[in-house]
Amino acid sequence: MQRAIMRVSGTDAVKFLQGLVTNDLRKLPEAGILYAALLSPQGKYLADFFLVRADDGVLIDVAAPMADELSKRLTLYKLRSAVTIERIDLEVSRGTGPAPDGALPDPRHPALGWRLYGTALPDDGTDWDALRVAYCIPETGIELIPNETFILEAGFGRLHGADFRKGCYVGQEVTARMQHKTELRKGFATVELDGPVAFGAEILSGEVKAGRIFTRSGDRAIAYLRFDRARAALHADGVGVIWKGASDAA
Repeated sequence: MQRAIMRVSGTDAVKFLQGLVTNDLRKLPEAGILYAALLSPQGKYLADFFLVRADDGVLIDVAAPMADELSKRLTLYKLRSAVTIERIDLEVSRGTGPAPDGALPDPRHPALGWRLYGTALPDDGTDWDALRVAYCIPETGIELIPNETFILEAGFGRLHGADFRKGCYVGQEVTARMQHKTELRKGFATVELDGPVAFGAEILSGEVKAGRIFTRSGDRAIAYLRFDRARAALHADGVGVIWKGASDAA
């Protein structure tokens, strides 16, 4: 998926973003890159992105189809903050082989390799869908759906995309209530398939709806599951679906 780069600059840039996004920008000077999301006041996902340290502010690396709406949302929250929000032309490359000079590690999972800003490099042949399925990494616009997805169900804690001690941000109260539940009842998990299953196929436990198939790679897929209904034999499109247990959804 094509990426878009936005720059948030000005004396209030960090403070402005800190009050909006799910991660803690105080970690950015050392980390260099963070994964985060913007939520609705109801705690639902609106966009996910990388925050990248820059000399003249903070860069936001977001899927191109989400950029215009994200820009509008940020501008809506700007009010009197001393910030400038602008789209800039900057190349983004990624890969899983040896990291080139200046590359930053993908903060979601070590298997996702590195990201490089400012240089266009050729594709290194990585099967990104296979990696996403193997490590249950949800993707913008595929598993992550604006105004529908809850980030805890999407594994943002495991993916280092949310800081639960940073304080207030938009949607934080709903997220905190979900975080303090004794058990997550729904979420994404990697499942095994006994045969081909179409994207979007409904997963059934007997005749009871238990989830849905999303990205598939070979005989595995990312599925959205009702964990309380996924204990018995599962099937989708007449094909057996195997879920190994709650550890997949941690």
